[in-house]
Formats: sequence, structure tokens, C-alpha cells
Amino acid sequence: MQKVPGGLIIVPMLIGVVCNTFIPNALEIGGFTTGMFKTGTACLLGMFLLLNGASINVKKIGMPIYKGFVLTAMKFVFGVAFGLIVTKICGVAGFAGITPMAIIAALTNSAGGLYLGLAQQYGDETDAGAISILSLNDGPFFTMIAMGTAGMASIPLNAFIATLIPLSIGIIWGNLDDTFRKVAADAMPIITFFMMIPIGAGMSLASLAQGGLAGIVLAIISALTAFLFYFLFQLFLPKKKRNAMGAAVGTTAANATSVPVSVAEVDPTWQPYANAATAQVAVSAIVTAFTAPIITSMCDKHMRKKKLGIYSDEAIAEIEAKEAAAEPQVQ
Repeated sequence: MQKVPGGLIIVPMLIGVVCNTFIPNALEIGGFTTGMFKTGTACLLGMFLLLNGASINVKKIGMPIYKGFVLTAMKFVFGVAFGLIVTKICGVAGFAGITPMAIIAALTNSAGGLYLGLAQQYGDETDAGAISILSLNDGPFFTMIAMGTAGMASIPLNAFIATLIPLSIGIIWGNLDDTFRKVAADAMPIITFFMMIPIGAGMSLASLAQGGLAGIVLAIISALTAFLFYFLFQLFLPKKKRNAMGAAVGTTAANATSVPVSVAEVDPTWQPYANAATAQVAVSAIVTAFTAPIITSMCDKHMRKKKLGIYSDEAIAEIEAKEAAAEPQVQ
């Protein structure tokens, strides 16, 4: 897995996608197997949040909230602006078969589970803690605001609170018990691996065919936003706190596929576009699930090269090996 950029994320996710595509019945056998590899996403995400919370120092709680607001604002502002520009120029039909509804749904919703996994590999506890704010962009709320139907929607406070509960338990527990904090940190890579399998199992390669070329174009746009968010995120962080996690929100959430239908239910004028938009958003979710780890890895490597002032991978590996050897060994 270490030979693949973002391998801790991509490999288990690919396992889930392939299994759900070719042997879906094997995942529906029931019992512990289905619970762990198909329907257990919420449980594993909750466990990840608890363990992550245990790694957060209460003296640094302000940074996770700050990062969450910055990441959420970047996604929302760019997604809405892009969608409104397309509407102004091309009308509600959009361009290349991609409607403004699909654009806003895809670009304002980020994959929270994938972000958490990438935070484990390329960020720190404050980046993972930002999910408590970033989770607000899940679902149709922001999309409806952007499309002028906010009066028909309600703020998903329950989802927000549900995200905070395991995170808060972890924060309290980890700050009361230093031993548990260490155990939690050691366990996070294992939870990350198994968390990504059911996330992948919620997708299928068949969605690529249904979304067609328009879905691929939307996916490319969404994937490329990772570079934009990577550079923008640097502007809002102190120099010593900068990392590549801005690129980790260059994704489309799998649950964003429910947004077009939700919008069409409250505003029937969008009904003719709902099915096509749903398929397009699904393609974007699948494609960005694989591009985000790769792009985040590229951005992380770029940052490490820039900090070291060296542009040779071999030189970086040599320096990192020397640093590791120089560290005191814990018996």
C-alpha cells in the first residue's frame, strides 16, 4: 500500500468498489460480514472520530474549529460562484449536459470519510477535528441555499450534533488519560483502513456508465479544485502550520447524489434534470474518491520538497532516513 499514493485510502476503497460491482451478494450475506464491510460506515466513522478526539489537546481546540470553517467556506463559495456563473451564461440547462444543480451539488459537498482518512496520513489531529464543521456541507442544505430555496430547508443540527458527540467523548477521554491517547493514536491507521472498505462498497463502477461523458467532465472539474483549495488553504494558515489538507476537500461526497432529488422535491422546476444530475454527481463522487488521495499526496510531496529546498525524491528519502535514525529509540 505504501507504494501507492494515498494507498491507505485507495487500496481498501478499491476493494470495496470492486466487491460491490462484481460480487455484491457476498457483501449482503448478513451478520458481521455485512456489518463490517458494507453497512458499517457510520460505526467506523464514529470510532474514527472518537479516536481522533482522543488525540486532540484541549489547549489547541481553536485550530480544528478554525480549519473547519475555512475549508467549509472555500467549498461553499467556489461551488456556488461556479454554479451561478454557469447559470448566468448557459441558463438552467448548463453546459455539456451538466446542469448548475449538478455543479453546485458536486462542488459544495465534500467526502467527509475520505477527508478523515487523508487527515490521518497527511494532516494532524487539528485537521481531523475540523470535520465537526466540515460535515455541515453534507447533504442538500448548502445547495438549496445557493439555489434560492433555503426557506424550504432546515439546518441539519442533528447531523452536526451527532458528529460532535463521539469527537467530544474522545477529547474528554484522551485528555483525562494519557495512556488512552497513545493507544488511540496507534489504532487510527487500522480504523482508517477498514473504514474505507464500506465507503467503497457504497459505490459501483456501473455508475460511470450511467453518468456518461458529462459525469466525467464534472468529475474532472471537481478533482481539479483540489489544487485550488490546496493553495488557498495555505493563505489562511500560519507558515509553520501549513500542510496539504486543502487538497483533501477536492472531492464530491457520495451522499451528494441525493441532492438533485431533494432539490427537485422542493422545487419541481428542476425535476426534468434530477435523474441526469444524480448520475453525474455519482460519477464525480467515484472519480474524486481516487483522485483526491493522489493529488493530496502530490501536494504533500511538493510541500516537503519546498521546505527542504531540495527537488530530488532520493535526497528527501535520504534525509528522512537520517532523521529517523537520529531519533531516540523507545524501549
